[in-house]
Amino acid sequence: MTIDPASAWITIAALAVGTFLIRFSFLGLVGNRPLPPWVLRHLRYTPVAVIPALVTPLVLWPAATGGAPDPARLLAAGATVLAGVLTRSVLAAILAGGAALYLGLWAF
Repeated sequence: MTIDPASAWITIAALAVGTFLIRFSFLGLVGNRPLPPWVLRHLRYTPVAVIPALVTPLVLWPAATGGAPDPARLLAAGATVLAGVLTRSVLAAILAGGAALYLGLWAF
């Protein structure tokens, strides 16, 4: 299936304008004005909600196994969470998860 070059460029331009408007609505309209405390409190939880939503499908249905749960990846996810909770260190969590993944892939 071949896409017409004009249609492709129109789509790219529309996506560029849409992306600009989404970002401008937050950055340009709010600008240097201080946000209310309740907005800042809610924004503080955004990474905590987004990162698990991005990682969970990769752990439960990894493409490397054809979508079947893999014990090595589940072990690595558990080690990452445990290290993060115990040490409160992102670096320690990453290292623990990486080590657990490699050991799990080797063992299983």
